Amino acid sequence: MDLQTVRWFLALAEDGHVTQTAAELRISQPGLSRAIARLERELGVRLFDREGRTLRLSAYGAIFRRHAERLVAEERAARHALAQAADPESGEVGLAFLHTQGTALVPELLRDHRREHPRVTFRLSQGSREHIETAVTEGRADLAITSPRPESLAWHPLTTERLRLAVPTGHRLAGRHRVRPSDAACEPFILMRPGYGLRSITDELFREEGVRPDIAFEGEEAATLRGLVAAGLGVAIVPPGEPVPGVTEVVLAGARRTIGLVWVEGRTRPPAVEGFRRFVISRATV
Repeated sequence: MDLQTVRWFLALAEDGHVTQTAAELRISQPGLSRAIARLERELGVRLFDREGRTLRLSAYGAIFRRHAERLVAEERAARHALAQAADPESGEVGLAFLHTQGTALVPELLRDHRREHPRVTFRLSQGSREHIETAVTEGRADLAITSPRPESLAWHPLTTERLRLAVPTGHRLAGRHRVRPSDAACEPFILMRPGYGLRSITDELFREEGVRPDIAFEGEEAATLRGLVAAGLGVAIVPPGEPVPGVTEVVLAGARRTIGLVWVEGRTRPPAVEGFRRFVISRATV
């Protein structure tokens, strides 16, 4: 169904005179008549009844008019939405990120970007590494801030964090300047759940040092890990974060994680998304 013809039908339904409507639409009278006739054949019903020189909507035409108005309104809304998406100053960015980046890095990036582009809006989500990488792959998010580097997505490193061993204050390792995972091999460990980026990094550290951890609990946020360490349930490998009373954090020798920005290579990115991608990359420190 041709939307141009639908718009002509609505104009004729409003005016009721072929000659006058054709003039207002700047088309020929025969051209308008043929277009309406084609529409009637396509729908299989008569849309107008003639009353002298005036056309009135038939019962079928009245029904079709309601739907035609919605069709035209939807088309207009679609064009408006596309125009907004194409505007680098008023589009929307879908950003997914790790829980651990929701307290410092992400808020800082959003705050600084909004100073320069106040009309750009954000659709935010957070979760595990697997969750946010799937969101980007499936198109539910445009970009993601994650770690470690995924195999199937484009990547740009942003910053590197030194990991720490969180132990209860007064623990035998609390006074050390630097430790290795093997130094805590006999301790119960509080770890992130499988599927989280920090868990995969932690598991790799254990493999490198031949440690088979005694897992006391598996959580979903670094703040939870720190809280359980303070409660004396064990020790945890954590990224930098807010200090927690009752917890001492000791630098883990050689243990780092790189936080990066990911996206799907080759996928069309609206101007607002591309602008934010370039902005984030410009703030990289590695």
